[in-house]
Amino acid sequence: MRAVIQRVKQASVTVDNDKISEINQGILVLLGIEKEDSQEDVQWLCSKIIKLRIFEDESGAMNKSLLDLGGEVLVVSQFTLHASTKKGNRPSFIKAAKPFEAIPLYQMFITQMESDLGKTISTGIFGAMMQVSLINDGPVTISIDTKNKE
Repeated sequence: MRAVIQRVKQASVTVDNDKISEINQGILVLLGIEKEDSQEDVQWLCSKIIKLRIFEDESGAMNKSLLDLGGEVLVVSQFTLHASTKKGNRPSFIKAAKPFEAIPLYQMFITQMESDLGKTISTGIFGAMMQVSLINDGPVTISIDTKNKE
C-alpha cells in the first residue's frame, strides 16, 4: 500500500463538474493499493498517518499530528501510484490491485481511519475520473509505502 500525504489548507474532489468532497485544514491522502496488500497494511498505514507529526506547534516546529490538530482527512484512490516506468515510456500498472481486490481494502482503510480519528472522513469515488484541487500547506508532501517502512 502506498500513500502520498499532503498537508493542506483546503482540498476538494470534483466528479462530472460536481464537487463531491471538500475539507479545510488537514491532509489529502492519495492511496494506491497493491495486489499483495492486506489488513495489516491498512492498520499500519492508518496508524502511521494519523500520528505523523507534520503540523506546526506554537513555536513553528512540526510537532503536532492530525490527532493533536483535530484536522480533516480526504482520501482519494490512485492506482497510478504503483506505476512502473522501468521499461519504455508507457507506465505499467501490473503491481496495482484490480478493483475486486482493491475496493475492499480501500473501504477498510476508510473505516480504519474513521475509527482511529473518531470522526467521519471525506473521500473521492473509487475508479471515477476525478479532479482533485488543493492548497498545499508548506508545501508538505510525504510518501509512505507499507512494503518499505522507512
